[in-house]
Amino acid sequence: MLQIIKDANNFIWGLPLLFILMGTHIYFTLRLHMPQRKILYAIKLSLGLCDNAEGKGKNLSPFSALSTTLAATLGTGNIIGVSTAVALGGPGAVFWCWITGILGMATAYGECYLSVLFRSRRKDGAFTGGPMYVMRNGLHNNTLGAFYALCTLAAAFGTGSATQSNSVTQAAYSSFKISPHITGFILALLAGSVIVGGIKTIGNLCERMVPAISFFYLFGCFLLLILYRKQLPAACLWILRDAFSFSSISGGFVGSTLQLALRYGIARGLFTNEAGIGTSSIAAAASETQDPLIQAYVSMTAVFWDTVVMCLITGLVIVSNMLYDPLSVQNCAETGLTAAAFSHLPYVGEAFLTISLTAFAVTTLIGWSYFGEKATEYLLGQKGIPYYKFIYVLMIYLGAVIPMKLVWECSDLINALMAVPNIMALFFLRRHIKSGL
Repeated sequence: MLQIIKDANNFIWGLPLLFILMGTHIYFTLRLHMPQRKILYAIKLSLGLCDNAEGKGKNLSPFSALSTTLAATLGTGNIIGVSTAVALGGPGAVFWCWITGILGMATAYGECYLSVLFRSRRKDGAFTGGPMYVMRNGLHNNTLGAFYALCTLAAAFGTGSATQSNSVTQAAYSSFKISPHITGFILALLAGSVIVGGIKTIGNLCERMVPAISFFYLFGCFLLLILYRKQLPAACLWILRDAFSFSSISGGFVGSTLQLALRYGIARGLFTNEAGIGTSSIAAAASETQDPLIQAYVSMTAVFWDTVVMCLITGLVIVSNMLYDPLSVQNCAETGLTAAAFSHLPYVGEAFLTISLTAFAVTTLIGWSYFGEKATEYLLGQKGIPYYKFIYVLMIYLGAVIPMKLVWECSDLINALMAVPNIMALFFLRRHIKSGL
């Protein structure tokens, strides 16, 4: 099964899809007059300096919607995902991951604009939306919307739950020799206690947890960069040189280094910030904000924090460590490069990373549960949500014992299947997306 999925990913994630994704990011960057240039203003908006800053009734404030998006995207992709990108695609993958984030902000802007524009309001006053509603209400194509919702449901069970619990299991066993069954049970219990409370409970928790966890992890990274300060300039040059290298270090076919750097850099960038997949717009649609422009700018900052900041810093830490202590990464697992770097923090490095990874994974489990819930509601109505929540919590436990390689390969496959219909909707409805404030 692993080999079949790998072959499918190698085909789907070939140069055509990579060019489509990057082409989409570039196209909307130009069409929307580079909304990235207003990132500082967007950050001010996200902090509540706009109308409707407070969530009302069953809906969220703009910052709560952003925090829910970041809860789902900030996670193992920023730690484990960057490690696998460097291990499989070389240091140059860090550059392409970062570029994906820079350009992807425009795509995220467009996705969230359309999601707010074409969302629906339930009888209880709660907004509900996302790409599936954009396809139904904007494109008038319920079949395409149902397909996207099915993919989102599969991603919730795979990307949202299994990937996160598996990563925490590996870290907890490596650091503290805790049984995967115990870790999986505790994660399911913690996440389940929040998930049953609904979107308001999820949003309120994410508002508090996401900033605290992010600062905690970044503090550890900055300590390492101070330690690696002599290697940091060389690491930056290595990343840039490898990103455009047309010769394989291992002596393989010409162009393999560039292609692998592109493939894994863009794939991991997409995995972590989800620009092009469209899932961030599901949380954006739950915002009380009436103006799609406001929420589009606010939600765009999620890609900035997630990829432009977090993934880049993680990549710099990994590559700097490869120069600082080459022996630490010899015979290292694809997922272990970040851990090898953090091992140089005296006494607390391994525990520091494990705590960060666990905290990120818990918030991702909680954030992604909402995405799957909205997909379930689209397919089955509200009556199907209790069954979904039960299965989701169960998958958190089962995901703790699934082989890591299979989990990551499945995640790449699902991401590609979600990206195609979402990009189609973006292009067909592009004239509805407005830019400027």
